[in-house]
Amino acid sequence: MSKPKTRWIVIFVIICALQFLVLFGAEEPAPDLSNSIDKADTAWMIVATAFVLFMTPGLSFFYGGMVSVKNVISTMLQSFIALGVISLLWYLVGFSLAFGDSIGGFIGNPTTFFAFHNVGLSPNPRLAPTFPFLLFALFQLKFAIITPALITGSFAERVKFTSYLIFMCLFSLLIYCPLAHWTWHPDGFLRKLGVLDFAGGTVVHMSAGFAALAGAAILGKRQNKTHQPANIPFIILGTGMLWFGWFGFNAGSALAANGLAVQAFATTNMATASAMITWVMFDALVGRKISAMGACIGAVVGLVAITPAAGYVNVGQSVFIGFAAAIVSNLAVYYRQKTWLDDTLDVFPCHGLGGIVGMILTGVFAKDVGLINGKFETFGYHLLALVIVGVFTFGGSYIIFKITGLMTRLRVSPEDERLGLDISQHSETLSTKELIAVEMVSEHTKQESERTLNPLVVEGRGKFG
Repeated sequence: MSKPKTRWIVIFVIICALQFLVLFGAEEPAPDLSNSIDKADTAWMIVATAFVLFMTPGLSFFYGGMVSVKNVISTMLQSFIALGVISLLWYLVGFSLAFGDSIGGFIGNPTTFFAFHNVGLSPNPRLAPTFPFLLFALFQLKFAIITPALITGSFAERVKFTSYLIFMCLFSLLIYCPLAHWTWHPDGFLRKLGVLDFAGGTVVHMSAGFAALAGAAILGKRQNKTHQPANIPFIILGTGMLWFGWFGFNAGSALAANGLAVQAFATTNMATASAMITWVMFDALVGRKISAMGACIGAVVGLVAITPAAGYVNVGQSVFIGFAAAIVSNLAVYYRQKTWLDDTLDVFPCHGLGGIVGMILTGVFAKDVGLINGKFETFGYHLLALVIVGVFTFGGSYIIFKITGLMTRLRVSPEDERLGLDISQHSETLSTKELIAVEMVSEHTKQESERTLNPLVVEGRGKFG
């Protein structure tokens, strides 16, 4: 066993200290006040919460299938590890920053729900009036988990794993939590302006898209930008898991087992179907072959675009939203490839622009208050929010990447990038052939090192056995 590095000793000591803090500082759960709880709402929200959690492993397969074979495990782990890291952060302080007592409409008081203090089994009249408040906290946790995982697609195949962990923690606390407070807390300033975000087009997808743009710009191009996707069936499987889980993402955001949840369920499915078919037909129109990857990307773009609008539009309008988003993102992916920007899995063209299209069209079609109803106010505030969120998330993420770079190197070494992140970061590999190749390279490197250090000894071995 090798001697651990000092930073890992410090981190492990901090983790141990937190264990004792929460062990002896946690309060007993509040009593279950069954008379004030709607059992149908509670049952649906438990299911929806599980659905949303299922999306992160789905994203793991979706991204993992797209990268080169030597980076599959590392890419999948970058999504999967968020389940652990963000869960603990959310429990300690993240939920309080997002939904604690509002400080000027910009951030929650970190002490309000620190370590889930006062987050029990009774409903909360402002946030969860018909089901346990603890369930609301867990439902919102799943959104917080998948957001930094979405960003990883932009810097896949070249980011150092430890630097990603640092960035993920800082992004969650400094970008995601404030955005969630602005948009979803009853006293958040965007919500008070009338900005509508039913399930996270702004909070999740736009924030991930702009953060991805910052990450791709800072980390620079990969050494080899051209590769064959490692596993197309992984991409199809991941898309199916995302589509399935997204019903909890959107329909669950009704926060009740009611007609609004059914409406969001229907609009989610139809927008996704529309975007998928539009994407592959547009590919055929411009001379590209209809592909499984294109169908999957199109479906995900539809899921992204309908997210802010799911409960505010009818089914016909959702079909148009999927159509519009698919064309915009398809063109963006094509033209992004002609630029210097190496957004590995096109997170900004798909999630960032998909969220923007969805947000704008929510302002157009939203029932009773949309532009289509002759009301400009909501649409205008959506445009204003787009600028505010874009500047905040891009600028804030850019600064966080820079801070992370001061703490540790952001990008792996050229040699580690050539070997692949699976081997260089985790000593694991998907392919036996890849492992054999790495062992051959390592042996060659060792021999070259020996020859450099003591050429007479190496030459003597050759001559005399």
